[in-house]
Amino acid sequence: MPGVERRLPSLTKRVLLVTVIAAVAGAAIVLWVWRSKHPADDPNRLTLYGNVDIRQVSLAFNASERIAELRVKEGDKVRAGDVLGVLDMRTPRVRLAQTEAQIGVQDQALLRLKNGSRPEEVAQARASLAAAEAEAGLAALQVARLQATSDATAGKAVGQQDLDNARAHQKVALAQAEAARQAAALVAKGPRQEDIAQATKQLAVAHTEQALIQRQIEESTLRAPADAVVRARLLEPGDMASPQRPVFTLAITEPKWVRAYVAEPQLGRLQPGMAATVSTDSEPGRGIPARLGYISSVAEFTPKTVQTPELRTSLVYELRFMVDDPQDRLRLGMPATVHLPLLPAGETPAAGR
Repeated sequence: MPGVERRLPSLTKRVLLVTVIAAVAGAAIVLWVWRSKHPADDPNRLTLYGNVDIRQVSLAFNASERIAELRVKEGDKVRAGDVLGVLDMRTPRVRLAQTEAQIGVQDQALLRLKNGSRPEEVAQARASLAAAEAEAGLAALQVARLQATSDATAGKAVGQQDLDNARAHQKVALAQAEAARQAAALVAKGPRQEDIAQATKQLAVAHTEQALIQRQIEESTLRAPADAVVRARLLEPGDMASPQRPVFTLAITEPKWVRAYVAEPQLGRLQPGMAATVSTDSEPGRGIPARLGYISSVAEFTPKTVQTPELRTSLVYELRFMVDDPQDRLRLGMPATVHLPLLPAGETPAAGR
């Protein structure tokens, strides 16, 4: 059948054309899918592999007392200033009361020195001086009387021993009168400036001791230094705390970054501030916004945690990508993949960036 034979070649050509078009379309789709899964093959994009880094802090009480209360446990989220634990402060409070009493004593002693001698004390000193001078005068009269009697009787009416005793008593009375005179002068002058200065310093020492104990009481409350998550609770109520024994380990939730490494050929097409996307194995389809925050100025050998075959034995530069993770999806040490566009070839990174 000639008509049928003429239509067969035309039909074959159409089938062949459709097949070719379908194959090309399929290849394009496969290539697009493959490129989406392998962005590193795009010369204008870079894919890096690294790990999530988070700053950590170990918290310890700055006093050696027994722990009375701990208010958080592992996994709890804390805000800056939140109270995490409290020490037993009964002993420091007793010491504080004792120090405050000592301050009162020292304060009154200093006040007494500054006020000087009272009028009654001056009058008392003068009266003591008058009594001593009267006693000295009486002793002098006694000596004169005995000496006159002895001279009149050629030493027969008064013995030499009596005369010597009277003269010794006179010397003692004169000395006591001089001591009373000096004491009256000291009372009139008042306290020495050195005594006032010493009392002032002793009062300052007592105030310093009070401030130290008050500071110790304030530090009996352990507070979170920043927004964080409790990673470990290392002590329990009843344990003896000290500055050398951490109570909590906190993971600071902000900032977070991914530490990655780049080979030298790509270094010239990077600059701080470049936008990037971070993904993890647990959520490969959900990118987390990030930016390039730090480029190391020193080359180093690739850490063995970076498992890309091309970089395992290369000299590389450390990069840190600051991550915006308000949902707290990233954890310390988690493997992460970073995707970022490179600067166009030949373009110089902006100065000062």
